[in-house]
Amino acid sequence: MNNIKKTNSPWSWIPSLYFAEGIPYIIVQFVASDMFKTMGISNVKLAFWTSLLYLPWMIKPLWSPLVDIHSTKRKWIFLMQLILGISFIGVATSLQLPFWFAGTLIFLWMMAFTSATHDIAADGFYMLALDEHNQAFFTGIRSTFYRLAMITGLGFLVMLTGLIMDHTGLDTVSLDVKAVPIEQVVETINPSDIVIEQQENVEILVFPKEINVPLTTVTNTLDSTNIYFALSAPPEDNKDITVKFGHKKGSKDIFLSKGDVFKFNSENWNIPQLATIKVEPNLKNPTSARFDAKSGNISFSWGVSMLFLGILFLFFSIYHKFVLPYPDSDKPLDNEDDHPSFVVVFTSFFKKKGIIVSVLFLILYRFSESQLTKMASPFLLDARENGGLALSLTEKGFAYGTVGLLALTLGGISGGLIAAKDGLKKWIWPMAIAINLPNLVYVYMSFTQPDNRLVINACIAIEQFGYGFGFTGYMLYMLYIAGQGKYKTAHFAICTAFMAMGMMFPGMLSGWVQQMIGYQKFFVYVIICTIPSFAVLSLVKIDPKFGLKKGK
Repeated sequence: MNNIKKTNSPWSWIPSLYFAEGIPYIIVQFVASDMFKTMGISNVKLAFWTSLLYLPWMIKPLWSPLVDIHSTKRKWIFLMQLILGISFIGVATSLQLPFWFAGTLIFLWMMAFTSATHDIAADGFYMLALDEHNQAFFTGIRSTFYRLAMITGLGFLVMLTGLIMDHTGLDTVSLDVKAVPIEQVVETINPSDIVIEQQENVEILVFPKEINVPLTTVTNTLDSTNIYFALSAPPEDNKDITVKFGHKKGSKDIFLSKGDVFKFNSENWNIPQLATIKVEPNLKNPTSARFDAKSGNISFSWGVSMLFLGILFLFFSIYHKFVLPYPDSDKPLDNEDDHPSFVVVFTSFFKKKGIIVSVLFLILYRFSESQLTKMASPFLLDARENGGLALSLTEKGFAYGTVGLLALTLGGISGGLIAAKDGLKKWIWPMAIAINLPNLVYVYMSFTQPDNRLVINACIAIEQFGYGFGFTGYMLYMLYIAGQGKYKTAHFAICTAFMAMGMMFPGMLSGWVQQMIGYQKFFVYVIICTIPSFAVLSLVKIDPKFGLKKGK
């Protein structure tokens, strides 16, 4: 680090810089899926649009040489973080508008292009400010704080949104549904007999109060009960209220067959909406389950969370303007008499030895993970009737933000320390296994649909530890490829573009595949998709000395 004019410990800027790099990426690629899911967008549509938002990361090599040629990486970082803050505030504002989906997508696109440019500058700055050994040493720290940002988005932010939603909407109504012999079933209610008198406060009404579903027998083929939902008063300020209804816990033999989402407005608030609950034909003994009907101010809740991120990034831009060091080598190439053209910088990447295998590795290493990550959140949030686990936003956020965070941190730091000690070549295969094999926990959860939160948290912890450990190898390999030549910043950007390509195209189709075959078969398919990553890894060549401290 002799080339740094102003000495600042890497610990003062690497954690915050890579936390800032990870936040917009996770919001665009994953939290946006949660947001769209809770606001009623289908799995197919949300998977397609959020995957398509990978495009800026995939094509960023087209403008990455501009970051090398014009101005310093340090200035690019400050400016991009400032624009990201404005983008988050734009999303928060758009969510409150009638055309919220189009408006939100516009600011997500703005965020994606800005974030991709920020990545170019931040990754280039990392290589300019640290020598090779420190690059390897801090790779674990770097990837951990990057992933920490992702867990913060999927964990803390989602949990915060869920808490706001729980306290801004209507009170949740919990229903105890019992499967009982036919003689204990109360006469079916007729919706025309339901009379609703307007009350002062808006509440969710359910008819009837006692819900029993008949067990089927030889003489009784009736296996369902109809219930009806309405509101006690018109929604305030002429806003629509969405009520979601579904199985929460208890016997899986009692399930919802019709009516999981109801939208009420000032015109239909007192018109009963139908839901049908059924029992499995082979169920012989009485049992019970709990169903929840809940509603919250979804757009307001997500808006508060996005506004928080906007303010956070305005702070990041100011902080990094003062704390980032000044490497001598961080200077614009257009100041040099022989500064290279875009074509020279871009084409030099593809002249590296073994580049075809390297590119295949970058695309296929996360072929399985790219599809799992798109459907993991919908699976955890989806109703049990649809094959999901029916977690609330708060429960899902807690699982990712606590146990998942600890497991990820241990995995990422362990990977960095081991790679710095023994080199990347020795550990690349264990890291590839670690990022792929733990995906089996989703196969287990999809088949068993556990309602035990400890079991769910343990499964998430296993997957997160494996990801943290395995992704370290991927990051190091990109540094290894980009470091072979003069144009490190632009070449690392090209590496991450291929990484984005490997996430974008499989992710775009993942929602369609899941809808066609269901969650269970989808997660089995995800395991089969690990084969290409292992196949291409067998062809990869890595210098045994890469990552080791010089002199070892």
